[in-house]
Parts: sequence; C-alpha cells; structure tokens
Amino acid sequence: MEPDLHELLRSLRVWDTELPDFAPEDAPADPLTLFTRWFAEAVAAGQSEPHTMTLATADEDGLPDVRTVMLHGADGDGWAFASHVTSRKGRQLAARPYAALGFYWPAQGRQIRLRGPVTAASPEESQADLHARSTGALAAALVGRQSEVLPSRDELDRASDAAWERAESAPHSPAPTWTLYRLRPDEVEFFQGDTRRRHARLVYRRTETGWATGLLWP
Repeated sequence: MEPDLHELLRSLRVWDTELPDFAPEDAPADPLTLFTRWFAEAVAAGQSEPHTMTLATADEDGLPDVRTVMLHGADGDGWAFASHVTSRKGRQLAARPYAALGFYWPAQGRQIRLRGPVTAASPEESQADLHARSTGALAAALVGRQSEVLPSRDELDRASDAAWERAESAPHSPAPTWTLYRLRPDEVEFFQGDTRRRHARLVYRRTETGWATGLLWP
C-alpha cells in the first residue's frame, strides 16, 4: 500500500523541542560574528551536518536552480563553497554571478539566509582548498564531469575506482576545473523560530559605511 503523503504531512510537528531565546537588540554589529556564534551553537546542540547549505542560482534565461552544497569557510571576503567550473552551477554562476545561500538548523529552529555577488578564487587557491580536504573529496573532484549525462552506473564505478586510486597514491593531483567560490553578501537574515509563531527575523544590509540592521515581520 502506497503511503498517503498528505496524511504524513499532517502528522508531522515542527520544532518539537525547547528553542533558544534570541534578542535581536543584543546582536553584534556584523553578520559574520553572529553567524559564527550560531554555527558554534548548532554544533553544540548536535545539529546534523550544520555545514551543509542550500545554494540557489539562476541560469542564462533567469530560471532558478537549487541544490545542497558544503560550506568551506566564511570570513570578511564572503561565504565559500566549491564546484567544477564546468558543472551546471559553475556555468550558471559564469552567466549570472549572483546567488543565495540558506542554512536550516531545526535542532534550534534557526535559519540563515544570504544573497549577494559571487566571485571565483584563483586556480592556486582553489587547488589548495581542495587538497586540504579529504581523500574522498579529491577522488570525487578527479572524477569530474559533474552534471553531464551518465550512460551507466558501471562507467561511474570505473571512473570512481580510478580516481580513488589516484587520490590515494598522489594526494596532490590537480583537478583543473575545481573552483572555490565566495558569496559576498549584500543581505543576511537571521531567523529564530518561536513555538507560538512569534518568530524573530533580524536582517543585515550592507551599506557604504558598514552594516545596517532591521527587523522583519514573521
């Protein structure tokens, strides 16, 4: 018997746990400081894979696309992620170098949204970032051909086996199309859920002199 999707949806509960307090008036002056604080609290709360995030882009026709990627770092230059420049997301960023990021940490009822221009790092920095990661990450990058049509699983298995062998025997092997990207946000929103639906939404907007903050209705 097939499951009833709508019945399953109605049976689910949101934030069936104690949520942390958040006082926007006490927030720091810049979003990176608050992001780092919330990220550390998500890790401490046992949030699964808090470093994964949603990346939204648009293609050359303006049609949206979305996927989950991994955060590689965040600093004054922006929030970093990586992919092949030849992948679908890489081609979309080349055509429209503007994107949005979304983090969702249900363990604490928190979301963070960012949007802004995206720039690609140099090949040297991109390769250094790749080689600082795991053997599996290098093997996946060496396979390449991301987003291309796959004729069969057997072909993937052969390419993956060869890539793993190379990654293990030559851990500094280059993956020329692998590229580190940075999103430098124009806007960052922090959302703290509330069990009575009186959610707190604090938004940072970049100005010529720094960051301006404001509140949004839930």
